Amino acid sequence: MMRLNPIITQKMVKTLLWILTGLTIGILLFIIFFIFINGLPQISWAFLSTNPVDMGRSGGILATIVSTIYLIGIALFFATPLGLGTAIYLTEYTREGIVTRIIRFGTECLAGIPSIILGLFGFAIFVMAFGWGWSLLSGGLTLSTMLLPTIIRTSEESILAVPQEYREVAFSLGVGKWRTITRVVLPAALPGIVTGIVLSIARSIGETAVIIFTAGSSLRFPNSIFESGRTMAVHFYILAREGISMPMAYGTAAILVLLILIINISAYLTMRFLMKRYS
Repeated sequence: MMRLNPIITQKMVKTLLWILTGLTIGILLFIIFFIFINGLPQISWAFLSTNPVDMGRSGGILATIVSTIYLIGIALFFATPLGLGTAIYLTEYTREGIVTRIIRFGTECLAGIPSIILGLFGFAIFVMAFGWGWSLLSGGLTLSTMLLPTIIRTSEESILAVPQEYREVAFSLGVGKWRTITRVVLPAALPGIVTGIVLSIARSIGETAVIIFTAGSSLRFPNSIFESGRTMAVHFYILAREGISMPMAYGTAAILVLLILIINISAYLTMRFLMKRYS
């Protein structure tokens, strides 16, 4: 059997990896440019500051922006302390055993559940059983269940990455366990925790199935969390699916993509800033 020269093999593998990497980046750039070319001409101050008119055929997207902010705020308000608390328990207050394995297995299963199933769960529990109806509160709480696995896993990995010597030094100085966690461990793990939370926001912004089942798709400006609302992703989906207005759909998609890019870049810069500050 003929054997290839190791140098030639190395060059072939490197070339193949470059092609695959370039192809991945090319797909991403093609999607972004396609959305921007069709959507950016629709964006103006009036588009951002006025409510949709005539089912979204005209007007702007202000109500959808406010609904999106409401939903993300509610989801983070519930998911962040719950996810971070679970990560602290798994890493600092228990040993490896059947309980921790069950919790991690449950977290992984929760991350793999299709969003439409979670939407049905939210509809059955919050909309029907609790009687909250289609509201931003029902949507936010359901969305928080989607964010939990990301926040738990990123927080857990970040806390585990903190060197054990940090804890031992604190204990040797007579510092209690909780103060060690809050004053030593969490500040050191903060870059990873914050990055995980910010990236979970980027994921939740694009969800549609969960929101339609729980928050509804009302185009009215939401005055409270107990009212129905339509996020930007749902607005784009309805405009495009029902053929109401493709220009308005592309304009909404362009704002959505810009927002996701800003969030991801912010997460990267925040991580670098916190790493420099707490390293």
